[in-house]
Amino acid sequence: MILFDLLVGFLKVGLFAFGGAYGAIPLIRDVVLAYGWIDDEMLTYMIAVSESTPGPIMVNLATYIGSSQAGFWGGLTATTAVVLPSFLIVLLMMILLTKLLKNPLVQAILRGLKPCITGIILATGVFMILQHCISSFHPWSVDTTATILTIVLGTVYFGSRKVLKNGLTPIGLIGISALAGILIYGRTL
Repeated sequence: MILFDLLVGFLKVGLFAFGGAYGAIPLIRDVVLAYGWIDDEMLTYMIAVSESTPGPIMVNLATYIGSSQAGFWGGLTATTAVVLPSFLIVLLMMILLTKLLKNPLVQAILRGLKPCITGIILATGVFMILQHCISSFHPWSVDTTATILTIVLGTVYFGSRKVLKNGLTPIGLIGISALAGILIYGRTL
């Protein structure tokens, strides 16, 4: 019976807690006190402990309260119950988004957004370069190493589109950029 109570109680918390963990604390308090699992003072201590341990506060509280009431299976039940609603909502959203992404209208919108995002990123890069040049002691001075590195990375990126079917992924380019930055600039640190 206690496992069922833990399941129902923490399903309520998982379903109706909005605004993050701190927004869920009053709901957790109501559920815990309604079932009489722990008193208000102990809950206050557990909130403090849950904040200082790794992991989400709601999950930490559910695990502790469940295990204090019914051992391992109680902790597992309460933790699963508090996480299950969010998991199912995210899963449902992914299913809907996957179907939505197959819609030709949505694909056209995303294809139209690609150049805009590219332009925003490029404009940010140009702005940062200009800010660096203006703020340095020698206006319009250019860091030749950074310029050469940028040209090489651009060549690698666009060249990979010719060699590979889909080209180099952005994550791959970030990895190559990080490695090049470490190799080139790491010795000057």
